[in-house]
Amino acid sequence: MISDTAQTHRLFYALWPDDATRSALARLQTAVSGRRIPYENLHMTLAFLGEQPVGVLSALQKILAGLPVTEFVLTLDRIGYFTKSRIAWAGTRAAPDQLFALQRHLMNELANRNIPADTRSAFKPHVTLARDASVPDELPFEPIQWHADHVCLVASSNEQGVHYRLLASHRVNRPA
Repeated sequence: MISDTAQTHRLFYALWPDDATRSALARLQTAVSGRRIPYENLHMTLAFLGEQPVGVLSALQKILAGLPVTEFVLTLDRIGYFTKSRIAWAGTRAAPDQLFALQRHLMNELANRNIPADTRSAFKPHVTLARDASVPDELPFEPIQWHADHVCLVASSNEQGVHYRLLASHRVNRPA
């Protein structure tokens, strides 16, 4: 069980990149303007939970531990831009079905336990590279092959900059 003195946590589930993937993403950041996401914070959000009471942490850990998925490969092969939020991001032209299945599984498990999650917009798989960014130029780059096998429950705090703390993690099964 996670112990903490805070009454609530700002939480999300995320795919957590390995060092090779994170380093390749950091190299892409040099081509975008704006406030670059710190190296250690690069991730792909699967489900944003917002402020949650400490009492739900045990249920959230059980959801994470029960993920029935296997490792899959994400090919990050494009840089994009969200105009309204001014975010430059890295993403994939063709996300694998396993990614969408994983995200749907998380959302269904949260709904089954009456734990609210952000559902304001459809899931758009991406890794934020920079905030307050300008529209990035077309940038040819070698696609990044991310062997996605590490899902985490993460707490976010915004004290003197955004800091993430891994509360729990789960390595998914390797395919046979």
